[in-house]
Amino acid sequence: MKDRRFCMNSYLMYRYVYDKDRGFEDDKNCRQVDLNFERIPVKDKRDLYDALKRVVDEASAAEDVALALSGGIDSAILARLLPEGTKAYTFRCIVPGTKVTDESANAKKWAEMNRLDHEIIDITWDDVVAAADLCMKHKQSPVHSIEAQIYIAAKKAASCGKTGFILGENADIIYGGMNGLLEKDWLYSEFVDRYTYVMPYRVLRDPVLLLEPFNEFEVDGHIDGHDFINKYFRQEALGTYTNACETAGIKFIGPYSLTVMDRPIDYERIRSGDTKYIIRELFRQLYPGEEIPGKIPMPRPVNEWFAKWEGPVRDEFIPHCTDNMTGDQKWMVWCLERYLNMVL
Repeated sequence: MKDRRFCMNSYLMYRYVYDKDRGFEDDKNCRQVDLNFERIPVKDKRDLYDALKRVVDEASAAEDVALALSGGIDSAILARLLPEGTKAYTFRCIVPGTKVTDESANAKKWAEMNRLDHEIIDITWDDVVAAADLCMKHKQSPVHSIEAQIYIAAKKAASCGKTGFILGENADIIYGGMNGLLEKDWLYSEFVDRYTYVMPYRVLRDPVLLLEPFNEFEVDGHIDGHDFINKYFRQEALGTYTNACETAGIKFIGPYSLTVMDRPIDYERIRSGDTKYIIRELFRQLYPGEEIPGKIPMPRPVNEWFAKWEGPVRDEFIPHCTDNMTGDQKWMVWCLERYLNMVL
C-alpha cells in the first residue's frame, strides 16, 4: 500500500519502514526480512561456541564462503571457526586528506592468526553513492549508511565466485553489546528520545510521531531496552545486511543472528562494563592472552562526507533542517531525499 508520509517518518525514526505492508510507491512495499526462523538457544560460552561452529561448518560445506572481518571480537571469533585459506574482507573508507577510523591492522592480525586469505577493500564516497542507489532500488526504500559498504564487499566476494558471505551481525543486539541502550531502566519518554534517530518534526513539513513500536513495549511507564531492540533493531539490522547481500547476488550468513539467549540478560554485568559478557568469555577462550579490542561501530566517515552538505532542497523538507545534525543523521536525510528523487 502506498503511504509515502508513513514511510518517510518511519525511516527517520527507526531507520527502516517497520510496516511491511506499506511503501513509497504503488504496489512496491518496502522490503523486510522474516524474523520467524528457528534460532539456537544459548546460555553460556560453550553453547555459543557450539552454535556458531555448527552454523559456520554447515555454511562452509554448502557454500563457497567469504568472511567480513573487522577488528572486533565478533568477527574474530568467526575467523577462528573457519577453515584455513578462507577469504576474508575488511572495509576501509578513504577520505583524501583526512585520517579516518581504520580497523584493517587488527583485522589483519586475526586473519594471520587463523591463516585466512585477507584482503582490504578501499571505499570512496563515489563508491558509496553508486552502491547506495543500487541498494535503495532493491529495498525500495532509503538505507542505512553501512549498507553500501556491505554491498561493495559482498559484490567483490560474489565476483570472485563466492556464494555465501558470513557477517557477525546481531551479536551486539542479542548479547548485550548495545550498552548505550541498556545503561538504565528507561522511562517511556526517555527511551523514545534516546532511540529515535531523527525526530520527524526537525526535518519534515508534514511530520508524524509513529509510536506504535514503543507502545508495544511500554510496561508501567517504562521500556526494557533489550526487549525492544531484539525486535525492532534486529529487524532493521538484519534487513540492512540481507538487502546488501541480496543486491550483490550473494547469500547473507549471520551465525550470531541464528542464536538467542536462553536466559534473561544480566543488566548488572553490562552496566558494570562487562558488555557482551558471553562473547567476551568465548573470545578469551579462543584467543588466550589477547587483549580485547575496544568496540568500534563499522567505520563510516559520515561527518567528513557531509561536512559541506547544505541540506535537502525538496519541498518535503524544512530548510536548514540538517544544521547541527550528526553525520549519521545527515546521511539519513540525504538518503531519504535521494530516494524520493529516484521514485518521483
